[in-house]
Amino acid sequence: MSERRAAVVTCSTRAAQGIYTDATGPVIAAWLRERGWTVDARLVADGPAVGDAIGDALALGCRVVVTTGGTGVSPSDATPEQTRPYLTTQLSGVEEALRAKGVAAGVATAVLSRGLAGIADGAAGRAFVVNLPGSRGGVADGLDVLDGILEHVMAQLDGGSH
Repeated sequence: MSERRAAVVTCSTRAAQGIYTDATGPVIAAWLRERGWTVDARLVADGPAVGDAIGDALALGCRVVVTTGGTGVSPSDATPEQTRPYLTTQLSGVEEALRAKGVAAGVATAVLSRGLAGIADGAAGRAFVVNLPGSRGGVADGLDVLDGILEHVMAQLDGGSH
């Protein structure tokens, strides 16, 4: 089997400035490694650096790109806007499931997440890109959703049947 390459992009200006430690990117990276993925992890400031990191990951052949942070409604939250240009197909059902999981866990503000999910073209073929919130709870909920679909999405991107 060829190398399964993934990227985790933590989108946080304060973490990138060293004001606090990234508590979500390492969780996502460990989750992917447990599932056999080689992981490239990056910590970037909110804004255009997020789009640059996504583009770099796709150019390097990552088949999965998971971002964490920057999905809310604060003025600096721009992860969806930086992600959208890369998506050739948006997966609104995944987006809805991610928000619904948070609401079901008792987090009413999960509906404010603007995170996207979809398919992008990359150097190694089509890739799955998903934006998770920047909170530990939001990431845990998001990984729970992804746990049920990641392998199926990848099989589909590789031409597998339903």
